[in-house]
Amino acid sequence: MKILFLGDVMGRAGRAAVAARLPKLRDDWRLDFVVVNGENASSGMGLTGEHAKGLLDAGADCVTLGDHAFDQKDMLQFIETEPRVIRPLNFAKTAPGKGARLFSARNGRKVLVTQVLGQVFMKRAFDDPFSAVDTALKTHPLGGTASAVVVDIHCEATSEKMALGHFCDGRASLVVGTHTHVPTGDARVLPGGTGYLTDAGMCGDYDSVIGMDKAEPMRRFITGMAKTRFTPALGEATLSGVLVETDDATGKARTIRMVRLGGRLQEATP
Repeated sequence: MKILFLGDVMGRAGRAAVAARLPKLRDDWRLDFVVVNGENASSGMGLTGEHAKGLLDAGADCVTLGDHAFDQKDMLQFIETEPRVIRPLNFAKTAPGKGARLFSARNGRKVLVTQVLGQVFMKRAFDDPFSAVDTALKTHPLGGTASAVVVDIHCEATSEKMALGHFCDGRASLVVGTHTHVPTGDARVLPGGTGYLTDAGMCGDYDSVIGMDKAEPMRRFITGMAKTRFTPALGEATLSGVLVETDDATGKARTIRMVRLGGRLQEATP
């Protein structure tokens, strides 16, 4: 099975890149399943229902969120009506929506998608991500009810992402980090057969400060004072992510490849 994961979609530029490129990629690369992190797709903070529909219409089978899951208030209601949007598993227990769900891929096989939030350096203390993901993986084991398992680990610290990757090794097809908006170069298959990448990067304009127009972040770093709100950069976006091919018999990763298309970063294709 071929599974594409795209990193945090950042504002209008990121949405445009996904809409322009993903439909053709599905055909050209014969993708069976696509996961897109939509955490910052709406003005850089959260995701609206309308923009979620746009990502799904472009070819995403599932859209994951993050710590900004409900910054756009209409998501509180939308996520209850759209099962293809997944919020973090270890968010508040009273939060609407689900943090793990079993999907049907285009080839008919079942894919579990789940997301957890890290605890290190995050603005609020979320529930333990290790026990949360452990429960999800036990409920739908790889090679059992799930032909493939994708875990989105939305964290600040690379160490926490790596620890979660090793924790899931052998029990997931792909463990991929999101949140920091900078793609890492450590895509590999772990000893137990799990494809791993510390951060998928963002689908956004890299002539920016992690996707935001440079002026205001630089002003705050230099002067310590805010003048205006952060706004997403609007230049040509790079589509950043990772492609994993799994073994049909075991669900484990056979290969994992970086994806970078368009914009300012050096291109990387499978």
